[in-house]
Amino acid sequence: MKDLFSLDGRIALVTGGSRGIGKMIAEGFLHYGAEKVFIVARKKEACEETAKDLSALGACIPFTADLSTVEGCVALASTLANETDQLDILVNNAGAAWGAPFETFPEDGWDKVMNLNLKTPFYLAQQLAPMLKKAARADRPAKLINIASVDGIKINAWETYPYQASKAGVIQLTRRLSAKLIADHICVSAIAPGAFPSEMNIAARDATEAVGNSIPAGRVGSAEDMAGATVYLASRAGDYVVGDTLVVDGGYVHGSIGQAWG
Repeated sequence: MKDLFSLDGRIALVTGGSRGIGKMIAEGFLHYGAEKVFIVARKKEACEETAKDLSALGACIPFTADLSTVEGCVALASTLANETDQLDILVNNAGAAWGAPFETFPEDGWDKVMNLNLKTPFYLAQQLAPMLKKAARADRPAKLINIASVDGIKINAWETYPYQASKAGVIQLTRRLSAKLIADHICVSAIAPGAFPSEMNIAARDATEAVGNSIPAGRVGSAEDMAGATVYLASRAGDYVVGDTLVVDGGYVHGSIGQAWG
């Protein structure tokens, strides 16, 4: 039991790992003993700076990649293969959002969000499945963790149509991938974060108290909250979780009371 949450000897890759939720996850993995954590981001300088900071905790290696295309996913898999021949944990966290009125929502905004949020997790899983399979054993399965969102479960007030649709898609994709990959001892699961301070959620970052007051738990999420949930799924503790989406939101989705009628 003392090693239930240990990641000793495990190699992980976190997309969108240079900031926000991705950085929280990468830091948590290193704290819990991961042998190496590769972080991927589109902006080279930010990725390298984060890797430098996290290297105080353990080996953190930055990769710069544009994962919005299948070609980008293939290229990342090739780059990673030069560093390691197996992968214990893949976290599909990279994502984008776009808001615009229904009447004028642009096609390029729709495509950008759907490609990165939904297409990329599938093709990156496809390209890295052989490395995950090589690391996987019946008594220590590999892990594929997709980062969804509470917005894929509960409709929010903003006109972020492809974001909400894509995150709902991630939850269903997680179920389908789990059914395919569990035979190879790869456990697929997902996390649906609520309000965590980040570039993606500026309100939670810049109006922390106001947003926190709207959440049943009375606060926004912390780095420890996100790290704890992801380490749970990535470690021995989460070996029997297959296809499920863990909601980490302080009660926003399942712990709030609906409006009374009449």
